Amino acid sequence: MKTPIDYFSGTDPRIERGKEHLLSDIVFITIAAVICGAQIWNDIEDYGESKKEWLKQYLKLPNGIPSHNTFNRVYSILEPTELESCFF
Repeated sequence: MKTPIDYFSGTDPRIERGKEHLLSDIVFITIAAVICGAQIWNDIEDYGESKKEWLKQYLKLPNGIPSHNTFNRVYSILEPTELESCFF
């Protein structure tokens, strides 16, 4: 059975050398942060940092919590229709 995170692991448009964070980690942190009231990229980064120990139970976080700039960059290159299909 697939976990919700599995649906976001195959749609990563980033080039290999630029991947310091897993797309599934970025998406999970974003969803959790927005559910908890985050409205801007800085809020999402702050949420991740404040919940880092909890997030480590579920995510790999190979290079820690992504910066607000990383969240912004990743979401700016994601194809909205592909992201939407992952949610469905």
